[in-house]
Amino acid sequence: MADTGQARAEMVDRQIAARGIRDERLLAAMREVPRDLFVGEERSAHAHDDSALPIAAGQTISQPYIVAAMIEAARVGRDDRVLEIGAGSGYAAAVMGRLAREVHAVERLAELAELAAGRMAGLGYANVHIHQGDGTGGWPDAAPFDAILVSAAGPDVPQPLIEQLAPGGRLVMPVGGGHVQSLVRVTRDAAGAVAREKLDDVCFVPLIGAHGWPER
Repeated sequence: MADTGQARAEMVDRQIAARGIRDERLLAAMREVPRDLFVGEERSAHAHDDSALPIAAGQTISQPYIVAAMIEAARVGRDDRVLEIGAGSGYAAAVMGRLAREVHAVERLAELAELAAGRMAGLGYANVHIHQGDGTGGWPDAAPFDAILVSAAGPDVPQPLIEQLAPGGRLVMPVGGGHVQSLVRVTRDAAGAVAREKLDDVCFVPLIGAHGWPER
């Protein structure tokens, strides 16, 4: 059996730290979370590749560096309550669960939500809660959130997500259609004023839902 711990360490060193990710807590979390358990047994040999990979239900798990870059951009802290939209296999939520007090992750597809919830239970990640539903409306029952990550590209930042940001909160998501989108960060100050900045060009699956793209 391959040494997955060594593979994770090499993934973090070569793909993530070498590209400028400096948050030591984040790097440690990505060395800890067993990425191979989140890609499916048939692709576990490629779990630490420098690329996105297919997962169940025709979806993808993001490239390790992109996961790290989004989490670092959201500045996830120890006491934060975090919301992720588009949980997929649950990998990013699991990483953030090692960093934050509590994580709520919403997945539209029931098959993926069930698999992700099972992985959290199996790993003992009790502070990560997987919900099935339309994440474009956020998760009002647990709002407000200190950080929100959206792992799919919408036509714009959904207003319900902005409204669920706590004062001082940060939201990171890809925005736009087509093959290339803009990764943006939205911040909300103590007075409620919202600012927005572009971070990078990225490529994500579309965000489907009432405040995203219509299902085709």
